[in-house]
Amino acid sequence: MNLLGNLIWLVFGGLLAALGYIFGGFVLCLTLVGIPWGMQCFKIAGLVLWPFGKKVVPAAGGTGCLGMICNTVWLLCGGLYTAVVHLVFAAILCITIIGIPFARQHLKLMELSLLPFGRQVI
Repeated sequence: MNLLGNLIWLVFGGLLAALGYIFGGFVLCLTLVGIPWGMQCFKIAGLVLWPFGKKVVPAAGGTGCLGMICNTVWLLCGGLYTAVVHLVFAAILCITIIGIPFARQHLKLMELSLLPFGRQVI
């Protein structure tokens, strides 16, 4: 069932969204300072490609003060906007019964795109 959900997800926008995250990750990795945020974009892109069957959990050991600073910069530079976009898509998809599983995936993506540092995808 996860395979079918992932294939439908990919055809109806998942591939384009993942390409957007990958492009953003490459742009951020062009600068030495942006590499940590670029790596988070790649992590989100992996989840965007195949969201069914994966979970977002807190990373073992936490991230400490550096993770909090990186999450704050992420929030101020587009993380909040990205999370709101995922929330809007989840609300739109919840209108139909068929869209509810896809809305749940957007809520999972919203959690990761809001505060990616200190989170792990399994």
